[in-house]
Amino acid sequence: MTLGKKLIRRVVMLGACAAIATVAAAETPSTALLVVNKGEDSMAIVDPQTRKVVGKVTTAGRPHEVAVSPDGKMAFLANMGNNTLSVVDLVGQKVVRHVDLGGLTLPHGIHFAGGKVYFTAQGSKAIGRYDPATNKIDLVLGTGQDGTHTVVVTKDLSHIFAANMAANSIAVFERIEKPADWKLTTIPVGKRPEGIDISADGKEFWVAHSDTVSIIDIASKKVKETFSVQTKVSNKLTFTPDGKRVIISDNTGNELVVLDAATRKQIKRMKLGNKVTKFQVEPDGSRVYVAVADDNNVAIIDLKTFEVTGRFTTGIDPDGMAWTKLQ
Repeated sequence: MTLGKKLIRRVVMLGACAAIATVAAAETPSTALLVVNKGEDSMAIVDPQTRKVVGKVTTAGRPHEVAVSPDGKMAFLANMGNNTLSVVDLVGQKVVRHVDLGGLTLPHGIHFAGGKVYFTAQGSKAIGRYDPATNKIDLVLGTGQDGTHTVVVTKDLSHIFAANMAANSIAVFERIEKPADWKLTTIPVGKRPEGIDISADGKEFWVAHSDTVSIIDIASKKVKETFSVQTKVSNKLTFTPDGKRVIISDNTGNELVVLDAATRKQIKRMKLGNKVTKFQVEPDGSRVYVAVADDNNVAIIDLKTFEVTGRFTTGIDPDGMAWTKLQ
């Protein structure tokens, strides 16, 4: 895409976003898709039935990722631009506070587990944990690795995994009960690890690098397999809800890749537009919503037919996503 075309597209999107902003917000649906718009410091609340933005919350500091509380009432955004977390009331569709992270700089990855918010501090080579109940940072763990970028926590809260994108490694923190502490293991992997997820059975940790995927056995904390996926720069890796498929976005190759989790074989590879970044699989596994950042749209893909069934806009430079279901 030429610079002129990008500028024209940006002007058009600014006009579209201004039009959306003039429309009164509708009530947050019981099930909604949240989309972070990195280029305009906002988060859109989308009704997946109508594919319409029903509300938009202004955040701050170039937000990248979003996590949601299990009751679907609160969202938490990591803001790399001003070293804060935004806490959003999804019912009231408003920011209730910005959490100053102090010396924890460049927050990016974010994950909600056990009532608390885990986040990476890329500039500080660390993982932090925020307690919404007390409004306090109650845990900081140093990785000692450059580019601590994405984070995921096991369901039993016993392990924290972080991808160190600049150090080409994975940091694994294992909770030790006696004495109460965390044991760090650093595992070398391929170049520029970023997309990470845990298998449905909780036994494997998968990480996508520039063109390959490594599988780490959680029990032994060792790489047991590495295989090629022929991507250029893998951005996100996620299992489908049934655990049978793995989806990877390639933001330089502009593709979405779908693998069979058991055989590690490719099922489908799709070109979707300019800069394919984050995505979110629908809870029932029927569709995946994919941010096409430079084209400022979200593509909807049917995971049975692998056809693009629609596109919609949420704002400028869409990126992180999450599902929310009000309890």
